[in-house]
Amino acid sequence: MSASIASSRTGSSRLLPSLLLLLTVFGPISMDLYLPALPALTRELGAATSVAQLTVTACLVGLALGQLVAGPLSDRFGRRGILMVGIVAYIVVSALCAASPAVGLLIAARLAQGLAGGVGIVVAQAAGRDIYSGGALIRFYGRLTVVGGFAAIVGPLLGGALNTVVDWRGLFIFLAVAGAAILLVTLMLFRETLPVGQRVTGGWSHTLRDYRTLLADRVFLGAVLSQGLLYAALFAYLSGATFVLQDIYGLSPQGYALAFGLNSAGFMVFGYLGGRAAERWSISGTLTVGIVVAGLGGLGLLASGITPLPLWVVIVSLFALASGVAISSPPATTLALAEYPRIAGTASSLLGMVRFGFGGISAPLVGVAGALSILPLGIVTTVSVVLAGAAFLLLTRRPSPRREDAAILSA
Repeated sequence: MSASIASSRTGSSRLLPSLLLLLTVFGPISMDLYLPALPALTRELGAATSVAQLTVTACLVGLALGQLVAGPLSDRFGRRGILMVGIVAYIVVSALCAASPAVGLLIAARLAQGLAGGVGIVVAQAAGRDIYSGGALIRFYGRLTVVGGFAAIVGPLLGGALNTVVDWRGLFIFLAVAGAAILLVTLMLFRETLPVGQRVTGGWSHTLRDYRTLLADRVFLGAVLSQGLLYAALFAYLSGATFVLQDIYGLSPQGYALAFGLNSAGFMVFGYLGGRAAERWSISGTLTVGIVVAGLGGLGLLASGITPLPLWVVIVSLFALASGVAISSPPATTLALAEYPRIAGTASSLLGMVRFGFGGISAPLVGVAGALSILPLGIVTTVSVVLAGAAFLLLTRRPSPRREDAAILSA
């Protein structure tokens, strides 16, 4: 019997990295699956475009706040119990989204869905820091980016396909079912990655001290702010592209899903390449390349807003924007978390909060001129990327030896 138990635990530990990657789909799937149906949802609930986009914003804000709370709690009480609570809550509120009779209740339910979904993201990142370090840690965060891009491909494609047979309410029911499947897999495979002896002790006053420690670190702050601003550009794209491609350029929901899938494929491929480049070449150099590529995409969208340009220009610009953000993600995540193994959950929660919080702020801005203008999307994405570059250059440059070299050598 003991040999059987040991074998089972060994198998679970081997599958744990795959499960951690699976947990990262909470955010992308929640965001992307129903995007092809967003215009139809807007019409059915009789909402203005900017109000309907608040369903995207609410989910982003929830994802930010959920990580901010769940990260420190997982440092204190362990990863597994907090994760289980988050998954169960996700299933319940996804069903509530499907039953929402009005846009106001849907916005509130989406906020709760984001709160629950944020738990999976922050636990996956923190548990990865529990079991990896150095070059292996960079590779793991590169795989997280790849899986996020894969989920972004599957989400709108599956959403577009499902939207041909079910309405937007059916899409949320699908999310509830997916959450139940993830719960079952987690119950079978997830073993605690943070031993009791390594957990943080003390209450919220200790957590606040940890936050002050992190925010006093210029490299951490530069990595987090640059990521938050890049994700502001990314989520502006997620919120605005469906209206740009369908309402302005006349793509069908399936056509939009294919265009979105192409850009998400770029996110996936360049996320992998970004992880490999950060490991083999330079963390800061890879992050710089990501910011530049995203900036080119933002400028392309800005030009399309100033003067009418063909559809291919917009799609290429969106591709560059998504790919640039993906390139930046593995090195920035490594910079933020590598030096804080004991408070990886807290560090991850700040990173996630800024990513999704900034995204929640930027998402509704692209709808201020209605559904028939690209200019707000171009302005928001370009300004966000420029500010991301400024934050990285001003805060992470220091005369001391590069932290990323130390992180890799510690593997």
